[in-house]
Amino acid sequence: MMSKKSKKKWSQDVTDNSDAMDLEGGVFKERSAKKIADSLKHSAEQSHRRKVNPFQSAMSMLNFYINRAGKQLSRSRLATLNRAKDELRKDFGKQPKR
Repeated sequence: MMSKKSKKKWSQDVTDNSDAMDLEGGVFKERSAKKIADSLKHSAEQSHRRKVNPFQSAMSMLNFYINRAGKQLSRSRLATLNRAKDELRKDFGKQPKR
């Protein structure tokens, strides 16, 4: 069984060293959902290591971050990250979820 410290290191390592794409530093700390989405879109489109299309890669990384941060996210932070999902869908010409 992994300790909490090990789990945090594991998820941080995935965020920092994902084979899917290189993220801009502090992308998930941005206050603007649009800036988060734009950064993820840019990173996904620039990556040559991803195994799926840029939209899936960017959305997967955002979902991974939300799921790993879990209960430690404030309501306002979670709301911003969920708005970033809609912004990401718009950026890629997808229909926002209702």
